[in-house]
Amino acid sequence: MSEERASARQGEPDRTILSVRNLGISFGMYQKGLKRTFLPVIRSLCLDVRAGEILAVIGSSGSGKSLLAHAILGILPGNAAVSGEIRYRGETLTKRRRERYRGTEIMLIPQSPDYLDPLMRVGKQVVGTHGDKAKLREAFARYGLAPETERMYPFKLSGGMARRVLISTALVGDPKLIIADEPTPGLSAELAKGTFAHFREMADNGVAVLLITHDVDLALGFSDRIAALYAGTTMEIAPTSDFRAGKNALRHPYSKAFIDALPQNGFRPIAGAQPYAGDLPEGCLFAGRCPERTDECAGAAPIRRLRGGEVRCIHAT
Repeated sequence: MSEERASARQGEPDRTILSVRNLGISFGMYQKGLKRTFLPVIRSLCLDVRAGEILAVIGSSGSGKSLLAHAILGILPGNAAVSGEIRYRGETLTKRRRERYRGTEIMLIPQSPDYLDPLMRVGKQVVGTHGDKAKLREAFARYGLAPETERMYPFKLSGGMARRVLISTALVGDPKLIIADEPTPGLSAELAKGTFAHFREMADNGVAVLLITHDVDLALGFSDRIAALYAGTTMEIAPTSDFRAGKNALRHPYSKAFIDALPQNGFRPIAGAQPYAGDLPEGCLFAGRCPERTDECAGAAPIRRLRGGEVRCIHAT
């Protein structure tokens, strides 16, 4: 969000479209002797997305980004146990409401082209039951897909074409919330930038966009706020301008380390690795790699508001 847009929205009524609070996800699994246990992969994850903004979600692989998207849509596998609360436009997102809004008001751009039905022509899949064929052709043209593409089956598409078809699914209806899970792998730099620009255009027209991405440079250029996830929880949510300004403007040591590790900042990695979900430490999940850790970091670290953002760190100032 530009400084002008941010200033203009101060004092406005709550524009929150999606609110995730204390989300927990565990997967049931059987160990030796057929003993069933649950492996927690997401704990106390919190974020919200407002109308008219792009919230970019970043983090290393295994931090829970795609699981967050699947939990919102209600498409986790049957052995998943979910806790916490997910609210859409002020209402708890129940199974019935998910079925009502999914594919109409809430649109998913999935990470994998495998989500396309192999037995159905792609045009019909993109349009669905409520779509507009004129919008379909407009979206296909925007992403360089020839008119005959709509009559193709998924197996006839290249990887890049399949990715562009998936992106088009979010553009033919009238979504209030778009969840884009890694939408740009396989696209040229020009198309990737154009896709982010299209999300920006839709957000400027009032759509809420939850953008899960590894493309940090594009996130820095087009998003309003950034949420940094680590080991299945939220470490920091801050205005994108803070991430652009560098680590001195950020709040959490993980966010600072993440920015330091970008190529343009000298690619300065930190020692260690993200902890395994089955062996998480007590207290702060980043403490084992954190240069600022103290004995107090073994205690609870609830997320709190700080300097116009949110942070899960007892030492953040």
